[in-house]
Amino acid sequence: MAHRLRPVGREFASAAPVRLVFEREVSAPPPAVFDALARDVTGWTAWFRAVALARPLDGGAGREIRLVGAARFRETILVAEEPDVYAYRGDVTNVPGARAMAEEWRLRPAGTGTRVRWTMAVDGVTPFRLAMKAARPALAAGFRDAMTSLDRRLAG
Repeated sequence: MAHRLRPVGREFASAAPVRLVFEREVSAPPPAVFDALARDVTGWTAWFRAVALARPLDGGAGREIRLVGAARFRETILVAEEPDVYAYRGDVTNVPGARAMAEEWRLRPAGTGTRVRWTMAVDGVTPFRLAMKAARPALAAGFRDAMTSLDRRLAG
């Protein structure tokens, strides 16, 4: 059953009770990575294996995301500052125990490529927070795989 999450702002990514931060370098320059994140929302399914459906909503001000395994999110874009940062918050989800969620993607030049930092920021009931912390290794592996796939996609 879907439920509404507490609305949070861009500061939540640095102040949430649970913050999971992952980094990886890709060979594409920041503008290309930003385009893949912010402009080609439907393309997420081609490079982020955990994403089963991604589509823009409200003229690009929001997104609908469905993950493999049935988790669903309706999101609002908080920041789209090309080519440095793309962030969004969860507004509605079917994930039990979640109270607030936001994700931030920070892009920095790294030679001719990009250093990508993904922050997943969440709050929820205690079992939810513990489950998110326990999921760190799986999320890290998913992020590594996604960045490898995105790198190949942008190189081709």
